[in-house]
Amino acid sequence: MRQSAVMRHRGLWRVVGVGTLVVTAYTLWRVVATARVLDDDEGLSPLPAPAMAASAPRAVARPHLVPAGPAAWLDPDGQACPATHPVKANRRSGIFHVPGGASYERTVPDRCYLNPAAATADGLRPARR
Repeated sequence: MRQSAVMRHRGLWRVVGVGTLVVTAYTLWRVVATARVLDDDEGLSPLPAPAMAASAPRAVARPHLVPAGPAAWLDPDGQACPATHPVKANRRSGIFHVPGGASYERTVPDRCYLNPAAATADGLRPARR
């Protein structure tokens, strides 16, 4: 009788050990996957997605053929966006704010977009207010 209780506990500890191993492996996998996504975002071109896909081969082979004009997005200057790119975006939340919006003044931007269409083309959605 005593031996079966020990065997039951040993089995329980095996299940707990395997469960801990699985949870640890899953957590590490998610951390690595998130880091890869963030690293991939750092190499993005400031062109909107359709223009980037259409001009990518020519931009590498012949950079003089890339169309001239304002970039779709710029890095912010502190907490403010330049007057040429007034749309504030937070890439972590995936939301962009337009001037006059409820949260525009207190938003700390990751990127500043030329217009709402450029932010939408980059995969962001407009703020609800």
